[in-house]
Amino acid sequence: MGKKMSSPSLTESQFIRICRLINDSLHPFTVSENLSFSKQEEKNLLLILSQVSNETRRLIPSADTSSPLNPNSQNHHCLSKSISHLIPLLNLESLYIQHLAGNVLVTFSEFLASSVKTWEFFIHSLSICLELSISNISSCSFEPSITGAGGSGSDLLNLVGLFKPKLKNTSLFTVAGIIRTLRNILKFLKEECDDELVLVLLNSISFFISNVPWDSMDEIFGGNGGEDDERNALFLGNFIQLLSSFVDQISFAEGLDNSLDKNVILSKIINLVPKLLYWSLRKEGKCVNTCISRYFSHKLLVLMIRLSLQIPLDFLVLVSWLQLLHSYFEDLLYQPLTDVMNQDDYLEDSPFMLSNFDGEVHSMHSRHLQRQAIFLFLRCSFSLINLGKATRKHYSSATVKSSIDVDAISEQSCGREKGLLEIYAWLSGHVVVDKLVAHEMYREKSINFSFSLLKLYTHEDNILFKFLLELLSLQACKEQKFHKERLAPQDEMEDVLFHVSYIFNPIRLFHLFLAELHYDHQVLLDYLISKDTGISCAEYLLRCLRIVCDSWQTFMEFSVYGKLSNQLSSKRRKILSESSNFKIEPSSGPVKTIPLSLEKKFNGNLEYRHMKQMYELAKGCLLSLKKSVENLHLKNLFPYNPEVLLKRLERFQELCFKH
Repeated sequence: MGKKMSSPSLTESQFIRICRLINDSLHPFTVSENLSFSKQEEKNLLLILSQVSNETRRLIPSADTSSPLNPNSQNHHCLSKSISHLIPLLNLESLYIQHLAGNVLVTFSEFLASSVKTWEFFIHSLSICLELSISNISSCSFEPSITGAGGSGSDLLNLVGLFKPKLKNTSLFTVAGIIRTLRNILKFLKEECDDELVLVLLNSISFFISNVPWDSMDEIFGGNGGEDDERNALFLGNFIQLLSSFVDQISFAEGLDNSLDKNVILSKIINLVPKLLYWSLRKEGKCVNTCISRYFSHKLLVLMIRLSLQIPLDFLVLVSWLQLLHSYFEDLLYQPLTDVMNQDDYLEDSPFMLSNFDGEVHSMHSRHLQRQAIFLFLRCSFSLINLGKATRKHYSSATVKSSIDVDAISEQSCGREKGLLEIYAWLSGHVVVDKLVAHEMYREKSINFSFSLLKLYTHEDNILFKFLLELLSLQACKEQKFHKERLAPQDEMEDVLFHVSYIFNPIRLFHLFLAELHYDHQVLLDYLISKDTGISCAEYLLRCLRIVCDSWQTFMEFSVYGKLSNQLSSKRRKILSESSNFKIEPSSGPVKTIPLSLEKKFNGNLEYRHMKQMYELAKGCLLSLKKSVENLHLKNLFPYNPEVLLKRLERFQELCFKH
């Protein structure tokens, strides 16, 4: 997290002024438990909410430190009354009123931010309203959590008594509105870099997640759609967004409440994932329209990816998530790795793209969703494989005595086999992995597939290096020598391991990565100095350079030849001359190869020419990168210390000169 933002202190007079404005102007509208307004009354209410929001925002920068706000019970009571007038408005059918009432709450949060104790009471008041609202609409009533909440116990108990009558007729609109408000506040605090307030909000959200009996929500979202679809979609969209933002922020949080455990909270959210998928994307019945379904798919995949990056997933969760991916995203996993046609109506990679295929317009998932689904699938599968690898290494030199240890080894061994078979089945859906296929045809098809998979991720920088590092995490991928004639495997698992290791060979992928960048060292330099990709790019280069230097002959001998296509990425700089511009076909569709008779006749010369070309281009790119990084470092212009990277590039240069 960043440093605490500095802002003037909130004064007593300003606080009372805003609370009185809210209470006096909204009381006539919220005095009744059953809110119902005419068109004219709605217009008047919208005008008042807009005026309250503007006046509150106007007072934020003009704070005076002469009489700072005292967070006492009287002020807490005044604040809670204001909240009790705003929260019921979130339950109205009018989306305009919902939106403006939520905006007033967010602006009110900014207004109170300079008085930490008062702001903390405000956040816990919202959380109590949220839990009371869920309790009222679920099949299992429960008391809101006040553990760890700011303010005195009596103040918080009084809150429960004040809010309960106001929330008697609550609905999912209210729940969705409060959740949206909390997420917008979290977004604001992230931009302001206020650690103290972020921690308060994360604590409050953590208690909310822990306290709600989520099983009781099944009957709300388990139906077959209907008039409640809009409310359900509104709640689920905001709730999934809040969870995703929460998971992203909690990784940086230090100093959570003593009664909270970060891993326990994340595990709670992990356990919610199957429910969220079913509630949002259930196969039977009409839940939501197609566009909303794609939106849910995107947000749920983001949440699952963030969870997988925050906490190690155990065997059962990994197996469960793979099953969920097959159940809900099978079409994305096996969608051909081809370019999506240009869309005039939507931004590139929008989840709401439409595509024309065979003369019929039909909805299709975007490449962005495909990237997310495949990344998560590979991460879960590789985690299973590495889970078993690590366990076998741990126990290889020890005598296992305990039955628990035996069960652990069995589970990890099963995980390794499960992970390999998942990858193998997925590869079989994209590229022929039959052991009887001729070696050169298998080689070319596998390279085409690797390149098409790589191209899928080079259009989105924020996931590119996560993907590349994920491929490197596969411990089965080690340098292997392959003969022209394949030997028969000893067993099925050896055959599976052969295919997985061959297609995800790190040296091949590194060569193809540089080719996709057109061997432009400036693109690599841009990645290295970017605040978003710099660290992950440096890590990827360091690990690849170590593998390259340890397997130099394999790096020098890698080549690509055959009938190659002209589809290198248009977003990268193009600096190669025509003589060095080679192309590769995408994985989908038939692979056109050079006739075997010509290939045998010219194989040696052709392969050597491409081998030398790829090696020279890669060498030139990396040596140019070394020179550029050195120049920037000498001028103190590089954003971090690149000495480790330069040492690795120095070793690469020595091997170039030596050979």
